[in-house]
Amino acid sequence: MRRAASGLAGAVAAELRSRHGAVYGRAVTLVIGSGDNGGDALFAGAVLRRRGVAVSAVLTAPDRAHAAGLAAFRSAGGRVVDGVPDTAELVVDGVVGLRGTGPLREAAAAVFAQVRVPVVAVDVPSGVDADTGVVHDPSVRAEITVTFGARRIAHALAPAACGRVEVVDIGIDADGARVEMLSDRDVAEGWPLPGPASTKYTQGVVGVIAGSDRYPGAGILCSAGAVAATSGMVRYVGSAAATVVDHFPEVVVAPDLDGAGRVQAWVVGPGAGTDDAALELLRRVLATDVPVLVDADGLTVLAHHPELVVERHHPTLLTPHDGEFERLAGRSPGHDRLSAVRGLASALGATVLLKGKVTLVADPGGEVLVNDAGNSWAATAGAGDVLSGIAGALLAAGLSPRVAGAAAARVHALAADLAADGAPIGASELARAVRPAVRSLRAVR
Repeated sequence: MRRAASGLAGAVAAELRSRHGAVYGRAVTLVIGSGDNGGDALFAGAVLRRRGVAVSAVLTAPDRAHAAGLAAFRSAGGRVVDGVPDTAELVVDGVVGLRGTGPLREAAAAVFAQVRVPVVAVDVPSGVDADTGVVHDPSVRAEITVTFGARRIAHALAPAACGRVEVVDIGIDADGARVEMLSDRDVAEGWPLPGPASTKYTQGVVGVIAGSDRYPGAGILCSAGAVAATSGMVRYVGSAAATVVDHFPEVVVAPDLDGAGRVQAWVVGPGAGTDDAALELLRRVLATDVPVLVDADGLTVLAHHPELVVERHHPTLLTPHDGEFERLAGRSPGHDRLSAVRGLASALGATVLLKGKVTLVADPGGEVLVNDAGNSWAATAGAGDVLSGIAGALLAAGLSPRVAGAAAARVHALAADLAADGAPIGASELARAVRPAVRSLRAVR
């Protein structure tokens, strides 16, 4: 606990120095609940008091405050107060720890309702469930969250509530609580690039079945994502063939599946229709022995015929947004998106990429990769078609569905941010920024 307190005190001191240029003479208030979480904060308060910080503490459960921590805090000169003073420059949330669930209790909610300064949370902001990322109302919104040993699920799924997350090593084994997130370096190092002996075939041939007379743009955008993602080959099947070639002359087109030629992965569904012909086409594609990504209209068809995936024994990646997820699962993902995506992946025996600002990619075994976009610039019509093209190309290059989905989501988010540059964008601009996004990731290697 003292190691945790030292790390927490260091993070608070660094924030004071960053915001105010000094630590000595600044003012911090701790909001303390019961248990070890409050103990960490009280011990940290004692450390800060010895560094010349004016530290006060509000006890939301006075009879259950951590006894040793409170004694150390008082011994160092800390003051117990009834409410957050107007002089406070930072507030430390030490109310509820990793085992807490549900919203803030009334006493703590009343205290935080009056807070107008930045908050540093201990482990997770109170009112945010550590194991699901559910943000309850009321809850704390932190500028910084200081946790110990490893990131938790909430840090990935509730980034707006957690703010910047700092992990302090205190010598504990927290492997069971880890959330897997591909770093920019991970994505860059795993991205398929041509080597000395590479050919267009070894780089991956992806087939795209997207677009229609009504929605030709879906075929264009999906092909754009695939072309930009890797240096292999894109084959297109569909009625938008002429339009696709006008935009990307390198794409090899065919009027139907019989004339498509050999591919190493398929992307099927965006703007492709939901009629009987679309069902038959989806059935034939899923009967192949190569990886298949199903999106958009393909998911709508699949919702009525889940057996097409359940009975499949080859890699399959489904990429629903919330509405499509509800069609597939029979219910919305709700607040506990992690459990929802794991449940659907297990039920269908396929990898499921649940789109959102925080994207979750779960395989049938329950392993999950998370990508926090950090922005919502990709919330624009057609952006999902681009994502499907990127992920499909990565599948064709040999990446597993879970890694292909997570890596595609990372590049997709970065491309949206680069294209937007602070202003709204369309999906075409996002697609044009895919290559610059890959280059920028490789620059971090």
